[in-house]
Amino acid sequence: MPVHPIHPTLTAATERAMPTITAEALGDAQFKADYGLRYAYLAGAMYKGISSVELVVALGRAGMLGFLGTGGMAFDLLESSIRSIQQQLPNGEPYGMNLLCNLDRPELEESTVDLFFKYGIRFAEAAAFIRITPSLVRFRLRGITRNARGEIETPQRVLAKVSRPEVAGAFMQPPPEDIVRALLLAGRITAAEAELSRGIPMAEDICVESDSGGHTDQGVAFALLPAMFAQRDAMMTAYKYSRRIRIGAAGGIGTPHAVAAAFVMGADFVMTGSINQCTQEAGTSTAVKDILQELNVQDTAYAPAGDMFEIGARVQVARRGLFFPARANKLYELYQRFGSIEEIDERTRQQIQEKYFQRSFDEVWNETRLYYLRAAPDRLQEIERNPKQKMALIFKWYFVHTTRLAMQGVPNRQVDYQIHSGPALGAFNQWVKNTPLESWRNRYVADLGKRLMHGAAELLNQRFAALLRPAPARDGGADAEPPYVADMSALSR
Repeated sequence: MPVHPIHPTLTAATERAMPTITAEALGDAQFKADYGLRYAYLAGAMYKGISSVELVVALGRAGMLGFLGTGGMAFDLLESSIRSIQQQLPNGEPYGMNLLCNLDRPELEESTVDLFFKYGIRFAEAAAFIRITPSLVRFRLRGITRNARGEIETPQRVLAKVSRPEVAGAFMQPPPEDIVRALLLAGRITAAEAELSRGIPMAEDICVESDSGGHTDQGVAFALLPAMFAQRDAMMTAYKYSRRIRIGAAGGIGTPHAVAAAFVMGADFVMTGSINQCTQEAGTSTAVKDILQELNVQDTAYAPAGDMFEIGARVQVARRGLFFPARANKLYELYQRFGSIEEIDERTRQQIQEKYFQRSFDEVWNETRLYYLRAAPDRLQEIERNPKQKMALIFKWYFVHTTRLAMQGVPNRQVDYQIHSGPALGAFNQWVKNTPLESWRNRYVADLGKRLMHGAAELLNQRFAALLRPAPARDGGADAEPPYVADMSALSR
């Protein structure tokens, strides 16, 4: 009998009998059908349009799903971006929009949902939600019906990106009854939609975000995913949903090996992030992409999140050759220690103004004050009466400024670039080293997705072939191990 050339103990006949795993077969089949996908592969949103119109369109044409980075976008730009995507994807190709939680200004969230309804947006990536909001419930319930087979059909789909079990649990439950009741009384949903809300989860698709670029809880996929699977199974039993809640994996996905591991663990889909920021289609500067293509897995650090500075939330950023992480952490340390700018010693104040900001505190405050006069004038008097809050806003200006510097690629200010990135990009850079893809100028987002999915399928075929090689014979003596029991309930028998 011929011998297999790679695994000598595995015969060619055995290999022929094994099913071949394909890239298109990976992931949940119903998930792909619901979103119109060829591959169970998604690209998560990156704020201010870094996940750009071009990126979303390229993925849609390839049978993958990208979410436009709507966070921080002006409404007129968001609307024109939606129109552009729809013009370039006229035949039902998949695309989605990011919907960011905004507890401070819920009217912005409401307006975004109204815009989504105006243009018939069906797929929303819900991000940064720590609780369910009325606008998100309204998006989920609008137009739901029961078909002739008695199944609930939902025109809009919410894909919740979460990193904590308690937040995932909120999305796995039906929409909160108090919010549904308030929307019904306000005439924002119909009685039929309110009634049907009891039979569906807030999100049928949960993307579990492990340690990632940008906002992160630094979770570990090997711990998070099994916990989320168990939580999903418990929710399915408790609420008796007719359709299965799907669980996907994000964070650390940058090589075929990571994609393969996610699917072996039971993920229904995968989502990438950091690697897409270093492609031709990404809506950031060439200077940023030049920095990103050189990163290794250890070249990131954690810094305060500018949008949640006061509560100490963290983001993961590039650190190689950059001062931003150290400077951002210094500002947060000062905020914790002092009650006002004036309490900080003169030498430190001078360093911040000359080195970090390259302008005076007064100039920064004047710019911040003008913003609040336009955006939230009712809050300005309260802020000016609170020295610590005023200090926080002056420091938060630095985070907005460093993002602008990076996205515009301002020369001579590279050390202050704020670039969100995780170690997945470093792993990807090592994978493509000494190939044409070493340069970001040869990286295209849909091509990367295909390479990762096909590479994962190839790896899985190889690994399963190796695992199925015949085991060496055991003598079955007195010292032989007892058979392994996978069913935990059997251990108590």
